[in-house]
Amino acid sequence: MRIAVCPGSFDPVTFGHTDIIRRASKLFDKVIVLVSVNAAKSPAFTTVERVQLIHKVVNDLKLDNVVVDIWDGLLADYVKQVNACAIIKGLRAVSDFEYEFQMALANKILYDEAETVFLTTSGENMYLSSSVVKQIASFGGDISHFVPECILKDITERLVRTNTNKTEV
Repeated sequence: MRIAVCPGSFDPVTFGHTDIIRRASKLFDKVIVLVSVNAAKSPAFTTVERVQLIHKVVNDLKLDNVVVDIWDGLLADYVKQVNACAIIKGLRAVSDFEYEFQMALANKILYDEAETVFLTTSGENMYLSSSVVKQIASFGGDISHFVPECILKDITERLVRTNTNKTEV
């Protein structure tokens, strides 16, 4: 069985993420969407909440060969533990490549048995990131063009805030 790991923070999961996950699911027998713990980030959703959101999306898309897991450690260790042959990374722009290339080289040294596979995003998702979604939602903007409908309410309820910086004229 050819297993791939698709790691990320997924805070929250977007159409960009789901595009990469869906496409990876066609290339591998099993894809593990791995919610990674990143101490350098302050997530809007807990790791458990992110897993729940991804589960909803995977079920909605009927991706039967996709599972979701959490990991707080080196990616290479996880990939080795689950006997995966590939790490899937989505690239939006050339600027993503430099960092991801460095990580791919480091992971190859840590676990030589896995290859990093880069999937370029589809054109309509090139600008899309979880940060963009969080910023738009925090001001009450419409994020329905950026996240799957099955999790839209969950994300909106968490991220929409009352704008207290209104200026009267």
